[in-house]
Amino acid sequence: EVQLVESGGGSVQAGGSLRLSCVASGYATREYCMGWFRQAPGKEREGVATIYILNGRTEYAASVKGRFTISRDIAKNTLFLQMNSLESEDTAMYYCAADPIPCILTLPRNGNDYDYWGQGTQVTVSA
Repeated sequence: EVQLVESGGGSVQAGGSLRLSCVASGYATREYCMGWFRQAPGKEREGVATIYILNGRTEYAASVKGRFTISRDIAKNTLFLQMNSLESEDTAMYYCAADPIPCILTLPRNGNDYDYWGQGTQVTVSA
């Protein structure tokens, strides 16, 4: 059974940083795309960053490019999202997701084609 467990969310002031983690189990992560998606109240879910585990290729939403970094530790089956220079607009529930190859990294996308999801971790940025 595939499981994704996120952690690292919290409340920070604008300009601050957070690092999200997602531990994956139940499958061979190298054969997957993984990504971070977020959903704010009243808004549609949006892709933040995606990565192809095997070669590390990444894609970012325009709104976070240069501020967020997605990375993975293959040995620990863990996905990360380093978020710097946080803005109030980044406030949302953040979800980790995985999709087996063949998979698509291109953003923007809402992740409906990703098969597996974590429970989410809340990020709140105050102005």
